[in-house]
Amino acid sequence: MASMGIQMLASALCLLGWAGVIVSCAMPMWRVTAFVGSTIVTSQTIWEGIWMTCVVQSTGNIQCKPYDSLLALSADLQAARALTILAITVGGIGLILAFVGGKCTLCGWIII
Repeated sequence: MASMGIQMLASALCLLGWAGVIVSCAMPMWRVTAFVGSTIVTSQTIWEGIWMTCVVQSTGNIQCKPYDSLLALSADLQAARALTILAITVGGIGLILAFVGGKCTLCGWIII
C-alpha cells in the first residue's frame, strides 16, 4: 500500500488532469485553419471545436456559432465529443473513489 503522501500527490495530479480535460473540452481550438488573402488585412483563422466553430478575422473580431445539428457533425467530432464526456465522467468517479479510499480520509473518527 502506498504511503499517505504518495496517495495525496497522486490525487492532486489526478485532479489537475481532470481539470485539464474539462478545459480542453470547452476550448474551440481543436482544429485550426488559416486563410490568408492577397493582403494581411483579409486573413481569417477558423477554429473548429467539438461544440462550436469560430472565425477570427485579422481585425480581431471573433464570431462563434454552435453546431446546428448533431447529425451534421463529422464522425471524428462525434467520437471526440463522446470520448471527452466519457473521460470527464470516469475521471470524476475516479477522483471521488480516490479521495474516499485514501489513507488521509476520515470515516467517522477512524482514519482509514
